[in-house]
Amino acid sequence: MLFLTFFIGLLVNFVGYVPPGNINLFVVQMAINRGMKEVLKFTIAFSCAELIFTFTMMSGADWLAQQVNLETAIDWIMVLPFGGLGTMIWMHRKKPPSTRKRSPGSSIRYGILLGFVNPMQIPFWMVCGTYLIAHDWIGHDILSLVVLSIGSASGAFLCLFAYAKSATYIKNKLDLSTRAINTGIAILFFAFSAYHIVKLFYLHVIK
Repeated sequence: MLFLTFFIGLLVNFVGYVPPGNINLFVVQMAINRGMKEVLKFTIAFSCAELIFTFTMMSGADWLAQQVNLETAIDWIMVLPFGGLGTMIWMHRKKPPSTRKRSPGSSIRYGILLGFVNPMQIPFWMVCGTYLIAHDWIGHDILSLVVLSIGSASGAFLCLFAYAKSATYIKNKLDLSTRAINTGIAILFFAFSAYHIVKLFYLHVIK
């Protein structure tokens, strides 16, 4: 039963990180500019934070499901990371990776920070967690939630690492410039931020 719980956590969170979002696009940008060694540091730190985040979310899934304004709050919160990351990447898009000074532990700090400040995972685990528990796919006890969280962290690590490897392969295969890739990622971040702004405007002004 615990092995199945681990596999469910791994599979669900792997699939959850497949659609383009702030985390996997940031990993792509890091892979292109800083290399796989830094990506490995980031993904390990991020996965550790994801483990704690998932356990916390699953423990409080019932309470979170009752918060009717949670979706609106998440939309407001997501404007900041998308817009901030887009601005940061856009401003540095012309600079070669080697000219940027970073401390040795910056990738680990980014991983921990983004692992905890990841609002999109709140509705994801609200829906998936409630469904899994309601259908008795996982147990309600502490051990089951811990094993599920370990599987979730493993799924996040595998998906993000696959994103990074794919990005470096595509860059080398197509001979794309770092500037072109950074520009594209920055535009995507701005588009995601704009989406949440338009959604909030539609819900609270037009409606």
